Amino acid sequence: MVQEAAAYKRKWWKESVVYQIYPRSFMDTNGDGIGDLKGITSKLDYLHDLGVDVIWVCPFYKSPNDDNGYDISDYYAISEEFGTMEDFEQLLAEAHRKGIKVIADLVLNHTSDEHPWFVEARESKDSPKRDYYIWRKAKENNEPPSNWGSFFGGSAWEFDEQSGEYYLHIFNRKQPDLNWENPLLIEELHRMVRWWLDKGLDGFRIDAINHIVKMENFPDAEAPAHEKIVSAHHYFSNLPKVHEHIQNLNREVLSHYDIMTVGEAANTGPEEALLYVGEDRDELNMVFHFEHLGMDFGNEGLEGWEKTPWQLSQLKEIINQWQTKLHNKGWNANFWSNHDQPRAISRFGNDQEFRIESAKLLATLMFMLEGTPYIYQGEEIGMTNIKFDSIDDYRDSVTQYFYRQAQQEGWAEDRIMRAIHQSSRDNARTPMQWNDHSHGGFTTGTPWIQVNPNASWINVESAENEPNSILNYYKKLISVRKGHLVAVYGKYEPILPEHSSILAFTRTLGNEQLFVVMNFSATRAHLEIPEALADQSFELLLSNVESDTDKILAEGHLQPYESRIYSKVVKPC
Repeated sequence: MVQEAAAYKRKWWKESVVYQIYPRSFMDTNGDGIGDLKGITSKLDYLHDLGVDVIWVCPFYKSPNDDNGYDISDYYAISEEFGTMEDFEQLLAEAHRKGIKVIADLVLNHTSDEHPWFVEARESKDSPKRDYYIWRKAKENNEPPSNWGSFFGGSAWEFDEQSGEYYLHIFNRKQPDLNWENPLLIEELHRMVRWWLDKGLDGFRIDAINHIVKMENFPDAEAPAHEKIVSAHHYFSNLPKVHEHIQNLNREVLSHYDIMTVGEAANTGPEEALLYVGEDRDELNMVFHFEHLGMDFGNEGLEGWEKTPWQLSQLKEIINQWQTKLHNKGWNANFWSNHDQPRAISRFGNDQEFRIESAKLLATLMFMLEGTPYIYQGEEIGMTNIKFDSIDDYRDSVTQYFYRQAQQEGWAEDRIMRAIHQSSRDNARTPMQWNDHSHGGFTTGTPWIQVNPNASWINVESAENEPNSILNYYKKLISVRKGHLVAVYGKYEPILPEHSSILAFTRTLGNEQLFVVMNFSATRAHLEIPEALADQSFELLLSNVESDTDKILAEGHLQPYESRIYSKVVKPC
């Protein structure tokens, strides 16, 4: 089996389990209410015991924090609230000593408007740094250069009084987009990436990588005449030239190091993804796509904040496409949650009656698909969405913008808050819940955002002491994945494709086969095992509920949110 796995181009980053850390909310060691690098270092034993191989740390660079660190004002400096460069170097050294690799966010689409490059760029149209960013004159009617809308709301163009021109920002207005048509800028960025890798980083999660190239001449997007600002993401998403830039980055910098790279690539399907991650493309190792996170979005604009019911058939189709089209050609990044998304258990599971069962089920699917699994902090203990009563308790600028716009559109207060409870990015950003002490053990001070009240019973300390906890199930899942190469490299084959509540599949590699079956509903589901799989040589590897048998039953029922992983070894003839 090992020899056959070699044909699958074994790589350490394929066999790793990654844990994402949002440092502001992970662990505070100095009592200022903000998580810090020393806090991460203090929890390395916890992460090692969990079984993770890699930690991905969200931006810790110097920043005015208009977008919580994704607006970088100095790529070479540590934000004071997170600590010092010495703190980072200690984190890196301690992690490596424990066998844990460290990757960091790499933000290449934009900087902060307080970055020295932009400060110099806006001083004069003749500034050498002017062309590091994208500037355009107003239309003849003094309107913005095009009708493109920002992902964060409003126009993607901001007028600069000082120089009399507009600059482009497809995210926050304080995040001006970099101009990847400028070779001097590219050299600067390559130099910076090389500097961090020489310091010992093991790779990067590259933010918004598929947006770095914009359509030439910035044409207006097609829209009804009355709409002056429209969604125009297809004018700056996945354009062909983006691949030239990534291949150049790979050739000049990335390929000289044994690292892992994962790109954030929204609006990307599996065929498009292969252009980024194809093993003959020399670009990235994998990308985060968001197709499965779009299942509950039924509308554009403000209405997109209101989740719509999703169907298991949608999830099956998305999984089937990504698992089959990338097999032996590229590599998947499997995740349910991140710092920009609501908590998965509140979104795709059942955080009320079946919180423990559904959390384990979601984890089972993430770990048993082909691809590298990414755990978001708190996911391993079943942290849920937060429901603050007032907008004043929310810190996310996108949430606050939505609140103001919804008010202007005449939405009732309860409707606005219900949408925020479902969709706010702050759902993922409340502090990590370590114990049942004050502020969940996150800080001795006042946290930058309130801790979820359920920290009194959903916390790491309680989970560690409960054998059947979500946390201990994660440890078992990680052990299963590490002990069975088929769980990493095995070929995926869907089973029971038409079943309305059961998702099932096999993974096969050499002489081993896994059979994974899950009930995605809050009621018992009738199960009929296909004859080819009703094989008593299958042994139960792991289940998220107590089972009265470790053998496959030809016919029976699965309990609400029950998941099972079976294994069979076929002896050679």
